[in-house]
Amino acid sequence: MFGLFRTTRRGAAVRRLYGAIVAQARTPHFYAACGVPDTVAGRLDLLMLHLALFLRRLAGEPDEMRPLGQAVFDGFARDIENQLREFGLGDHTVPKQMRAVVESFYGRLKAYDSALEEAGNGALEAALARNLFAGEVADPARLPHLASYVRAVVAHLAAQPATAFAAGELAFPDPGGPFD
Repeated sequence: MFGLFRTTRRGAAVRRLYGAIVAQARTPHFYAACGVPDTVAGRLDLLMLHLALFLRRLAGEPDEMRPLGQAVFDGFARDIENQLREFGLGDHTVPKQMRAVVESFYGRLKAYDSALEEAGNGALEAALARNLFAGEVADPARLPHLASYVRAVVAHLAAQPATAFAAGELAFPDPGGPFD
């Protein structure tokens, strides 16, 4: 009985964390001011960006935080699978599409990690242009703002204690800036 309570409480925390990630990715500023395409692909890419940044933050925590990150990722995978099924994809197609989504996610995670390790924003702007604009040409004037936002998210997440994440509390900075 007590194990069930802990699982339920963790499940609620995971749902709140994933909900915060989804809400941030749906912020209209990204589409209106930053030029990210307001398409299924653009929304998915913003979702993957925010999830990647959150998981990157958890990677710096002790091993006991890994199940939390895995649970949030699993929630993402379930959500995407449900969305694919709502789009009318059949049982034979969904696993192939999910494999592609997961591979895309891990590719983006690696690209963002690598870009964030470099000084300056050139590599980060290139990664954002390549991933957020789904083959469309990104407005180069908007990329510095997006890169600054990503660095602000990294700093903002670093300032939040892991205990807050375990309780389902997650906050992101305003994507409109300003970023210091």
